[in-house]
Amino acid sequence: MASRLIEGLATTDELADIFSDRSVLAAMLEFEVALARLSARLGIIPLTAADNIAQASAPEAFDAAALAQAARKQASIAIPFVRTFTELVHAIDPDSAQFVHWGATSQDLLDTALVLLLRRAQIVFARNHSRMESSLRALSDQHAGTIMLARTLLQPAPPITFGYKVAGWYGATHRSWARLYNAFEEATLLQFGGAAGTLASYGEHAAALADGLGKELNLPIPEPWHAHRDRMAALMAHLGIYTAALGKLARDVSLLMQQEVGELSEPGGGSSAMPNKRNPAGSIVILAAASRLPGLVAAFLSGMTQEHERAAGGWQAEWPTVAAAVESTGGALAAAADLVAGLTVNADRMRANLVATHGVVFAEKAAMILARKVGRTAAHERLAEASREAAATGRPLGDILQMDGLDCPEDYLGESERFRKQLLKS
Repeated sequence: MASRLIEGLATTDELADIFSDRSVLAAMLEFEVALARLSARLGIIPLTAADNIAQASAPEAFDAAALAQAARKQASIAIPFVRTFTELVHAIDPDSAQFVHWGATSQDLLDTALVLLLRRAQIVFARNHSRMESSLRALSDQHAGTIMLARTLLQPAPPITFGYKVAGWYGATHRSWARLYNAFEEATLLQFGGAAGTLASYGEHAAALADGLGKELNLPIPEPWHAHRDRMAALMAHLGIYTAALGKLARDVSLLMQQEVGELSEPGGGSSAMPNKRNPAGSIVILAAASRLPGLVAAFLSGMTQEHERAAGGWQAEWPTVAAAVESTGGALAAAADLVAGLTVNADRMRANLVATHGVVFAEKAAMILARKVGRTAAHERLAEASREAAATGRPLGDILQMDGLDCPEDYLGESERFRKQLLKS
């Protein structure tokens, strides 16, 4: 579970566990053990050293608070981690201790550990996105014929179907997810370059060790990317875009859930002061994440102009920034999946809100008909006058204009259904 109350709305239990102290330590130890085992197979270090390193690799043996405190003095968590791990191995076998972290650099350890955590988060994301997509498709199909007002600039516009609106949510999140998934794939790579990105410390064994380490950790093996953060930056950018797409969905739901609109209702949450309220709690969690992500993306991008072969500050800023972005996006996604699955649609209220416009939203339709007879300018003047009269008197626009069937929404949906189907195929 989330370890701090302040993070409660910015993650999920599953993602908080992935980025917990114990999980981070486990990922770091996974790298170190894999490095030792591959080094032993290649004869770089003794087999007994690799066995003892593996034996000492228990996350619970580390004091996370002490490591964090020491990291602030060293500007790196890797340095106190390696020192503590060396001490743990020394307690088993002093001779083996000298081979801990043999030939690697701090950034190899920390970047690869982060990548291992991101791979786990990607699996969680994929599961929740699939759940949300299934619900959106079902909801769109169910309401393919449910007519509602479109709203432009927050004002009533010609009718659409709710199924078409949902398909729009589906299309945006589907496209954004495809890009985000690919960004995960491109960013989750082994980092292994040694002190200066040349693997010089491993001599003739360098290529074989890198290849074996990638296979052991199930990670692609690129050239070292110590100070080149473009792939991680793309992941951050697409986290921001995907969260914004979820935020669009949440914004629509929260507006349609207002009491005076009343067309949708999500499971929601209560109020500490007003027992009658049903707040759009899921939408709020999503919108909060959508507010956070742009700043996190900007923070990452500002650290990309790194110095030579190892950054002084930019790289060190990344861990909390990336973790916060992944957790916030994942929290928004989980909330969206729950929201869509529990959404209640009030089709009668949608129809009532349409009728309440007294047909004024069909002014465009009427103008197109009149323009053929009296010209475009005269038609617009007549429609403006008739719309004011409809609003003042409550008489339907069709009656004022003496146009039978003007306010039949089913006759003015245009290509809504074709577009809906195309979006669901995207």
